[in-house]
Amino acid sequence: MTLLALALDRETEDRLLADIIEHGHVIVARPANVRELLAAIDKHDPEALIVGATAGTLSAELLASSDANGIRVVALAATDAERRYAAELGLHEVVAAEAAWVDIERVLTLGGDIPLRIDDDPPPDAGPPPAPRRSGSGRRAKEDQRAGRPAASRARRRPRAEAPAVGSSAGDAYASAPDPSDPFPSDPFGSDPFASDDEVTAGLTGSGTVIAVWGPAGAPGRTTLAINIAAEIAAAGHTVVLADVDTYSGSIAPSLGLLDEAPGFAAACRLSGSDTLTPVELERIAHRYNSPRGAFWVLTGIGRPSRWPELSAERVSGTITALRRWADYVVLDTGFSLESDEEISSDLFAPRRNAATLAALGIADRVVACGLADPVGMARFLRAWSDLTEVITTHRVHVVMNRVRSSAVGPAPAAQVGSALRRFGGIDAAVLVPHDQAGVDAAVLSGRTLRDAAPRSPARLGILGLVRNELLPVPDAHAARRPWRRVFAWRRTAQAT
Repeated sequence: MTLLALALDRETEDRLLADIIEHGHVIVARPANVRELLAAIDKHDPEALIVGATAGTLSAELLASSDANGIRVVALAATDAERRYAAELGLHEVVAAEAAWVDIERVLTLGGDIPLRIDDDPPPDAGPPPAPRRSGSGRRAKEDQRAGRPAASRARRRPRAEAPAVGSSAGDAYASAPDPSDPFPSDPFGSDPFASDDEVTAGLTGSGTVIAVWGPAGAPGRTTLAINIAAEIAAAGHTVVLADVDTYSGSIAPSLGLLDEAPGFAAACRLSGSDTLTPVELERIAHRYNSPRGAFWVLTGIGRPSRWPELSAERVSGTITALRRWADYVVLDTGFSLESDEEISSDLFAPRRNAATLAALGIADRVVACGLADPVGMARFLRAWSDLTEVITTHRVHVVMNRVRSSAVGPAPAAQVGSALRRFGGIDAAVLVPHDQAGVDAAVLSGRTLRDAAPRSPARLGILGLVRNELLPVPDAHAARRPWRRVFAWRRTAQAT
């Protein structure tokens, strides 16, 4: 049972009221605007808010108060403008206004139990997590008043389903199990209700999209960008594998708190060289980043740079081809160097250290080229940009500038960076990711993605915009609503008594 406060329009509230009561929840308040919602938080102490995604019932002040009091917020959006409004506020728990209560409840329950580390499995006897508690004597007094109720009845969420065993392709706790007879399961996370028919068809063809993340020397944020691109694509309902192809300094494993004694991508390359790289082997050697908001597979990179000969161009290409058939999206964290060093070697058949990066860029469908938005970082990026244009065509390249801040480039940093890119690189459109040291530090400290560690981070929202606007196909607005009507057409609205 959850204590709810509803701030919805009359039609939506009447449609959901009977189902809310039927599922055992208690409505403690029905405020009409943000001011009344703030008063209801102090007076009625709800555990969750279900609000309309409009300025009248959703504001930054309301989200700040909810966060401070440990209250879950889910917004119902009737239009794309309302969804954008909620996203601008940093709220991503948004459901279609016409959705049935079971789907709203699913979003409500997915908000809490995020594993702190990779491959963390819940204990077999884990019960439902307790309701979030607010610090302060007022909250403790109200909890004492509720102490007579059974603990299970106070839980805000259902128990988390048991994590899938190694070798399975199960997704999050509420996804249905895949067909074990399918050698390349197209969507182990479960279908996305907002996916268009074209997206669903593309996910079943067995030909995934490869996204390579590249940047010049000087730590421009390749690994951070690759990890969070994978996380956002996975959260959109796609199967994703993140692979570390850097032959100089593989960083995905330490960034996600993984042990890298047995690098997964090098193992995959060895298996590809012997023609034994199968889905079963991939699931065996890959790590799993578990998150209710989007899990994905991880193939870690080489821990010692001296092992670079294991990543030959032929093996890397074969491995990426196999990953295409295994997942909807393959995100590659590449190295920085684009030099082709055949002319400095007398043996034309010897392995090349930069062959892995060049092979990844050559086979990729999309390339994300990133640089640092400061004078030194932009100089390095623009010099390397000319080398990149000689390796690949620029029509499939998306430019991203990280750590945009006025302290490094002066007032109006976005205009300054954009002007420099146009003037010296001929780059008209670039995605600018704001500087957020606190959010990135929180993610690295906990070994998690920005989506899990700092969901309202400005840097995370910048990456989310890149994924939604540039990397993922635009869903059909009409097709997105058909699954709701088709799946829940049998439900009839009951009148509350």
